[in-house]
Amino acid sequence: MPARTINIDAKDQSGRFKAYVAYPESGSGSVVVAIQEIFGVNTPMRLICDKLAEDGYIAICPDLFWRQEPDIQLNDKLSKDWDRAFELYKGFDLDKGIEDIAATITTARDIEGSSGKVAVIGYCLGGMLAYLSACRTDADAAIGYYGVGIDGKLDEAAHIKGKLMLHIAREDGFVDKQAQAAIHQALDGHDHVIMHDYADVDHAFARPGGTHFDQAAAEKANARTAAFLKENIG
Repeated sequence: MPARTINIDAKDQSGRFKAYVAYPESGSGSVVVAIQEIFGVNTPMRLICDKLAEDGYIAICPDLFWRQEPDIQLNDKLSKDWDRAFELYKGFDLDKGIEDIAATITTARDIEGSSGKVAVIGYCLGGMLAYLSACRTDADAAIGYYGVGIDGKLDEAAHIKGKLMLHIAREDGFVDKQAQAAIHQALDGHDHVIMHDYADVDHAFARPGGTHFDQAAAEKANARTAAFLKENIG
């Protein structure tokens, strides 16, 4: 089935937001909700969804910046787009974002071809939102890549319901060693959490074409993600 765009109703009845959907060749499968970085539902995020579809999943990427500016698609290689991305990040309502992810999960369970099982995967801002999705939503599993700000929300870890995997860049320019240590102290030994550290790599090491892309680390992280998804949502 070809990729398409759907509309999702916000839980607070404030409007509707768009989501990019990529289907596997079979037209059915479990669903992975892919959560954007600070650049919106841009080409890299759509490519992530397309790859998930190739792996047999229905992939949905919701527009989480819709409350500020719908249909944002920024280029991480342009300085003006970085400036706009940080403006959107600073103005982003984290709680409303999680509500919108929860609405997307509800839609995902009933979307055409869905098995009913749903995982969340996020990058950067999305990595933080994946962590909070594990804490606040009924997602069956969640995966966060180099999430920014998790250390400030560790008091919510007691509410983690499904399984959570975190990929941590040891040289992350946005998550310092103190923040990483706090995350490990709070989550090491948690029955629902698996964490992987990647030495000598920086933030966004898994973004193809990005400044800090590291193929070896990305392949290792993505293989772990694939196994985690298979184990938890099939």
